[in-house]
Amino acid sequence: MTLHLDAVVFDVADANAAAAFWAGLLDRTVLAEPDGALVPGTATQVGLRFVTSDTAQVGPRQLHLHLTSSTLEHQQQTVQRALDLGGRHLDVGQSPDDRFIVLADPGDDELCVIEPGNTYLAGTGYLGEVTCDGTRDVGVFWHEALDWPLVLDEDGQTAIQSPHGGTKISWDSWDSWDSWDSWEDPSAPPEHVRNRQRLDLVADDPAREAERLIALGATRLADQSGHLELADPDGHEFGLRTA
Repeated sequence: MTLHLDAVVFDVADANAAAAFWAGLLDRTVLAEPDGALVPGTATQVGLRFVTSDTAQVGPRQLHLHLTSSTLEHQQQTVQRALDLGGRHLDVGQSPDDRFIVLADPGDDELCVIEPGNTYLAGTGYLGEVTCDGTRDVGVFWHEALDWPLVLDEDGQTAIQSPHGGTKISWDSWDSWDSWDSWEDPSAPPEHVRNRQRLDLVADDPAREAERLIALGATRLADQSGHLELADPDGHEFGLRTA
């Protein structure tokens, strides 16, 4: 193994509550970790890691998740299950004609339950997409970093997918959820604030992989006890550690 996407990370106020929600919704297990909890993925479905943080509501939202539906009944079942597990409906300015349904999980992270018949997410599995705010350069960066095929590259939108199929990861420079639910304090000084959502990578040789990622356009931010923190070409943090 060279470089592998281990999970999408969420800084939250209560990692156990967020992990229990997603494990229940996706029918997965929860693995306890020293600073939170992991809902493991598979070869074709992305894992989700939740880290308890006192500053969970401070950083920007970089991404949200899309769940797929096979029928309208299945879509409503997913919504009801999410509500029963502690989720809530969320108004982000969607119109009555929109067929997707927007919810928030117990950590206040957004998700969409996508309508049936969505051909773009056909065959991706239940967790169909991790959709991120980012430029085309970032999509190309992750295509090269993970060696995943670039399955969408048009009009500034990019998406990659594992060679095994499954969950897509996409970037769109205008699709920022911050414009719908702003985290920014206008009185705060203009400085960088750590993203509370990010990608977590593992490798047999993190130092060597870090050099390769830097050559592709990443920036080294920190090195703490074998856990490296870098930023992609748009400045979004991601973690890299030993497998």
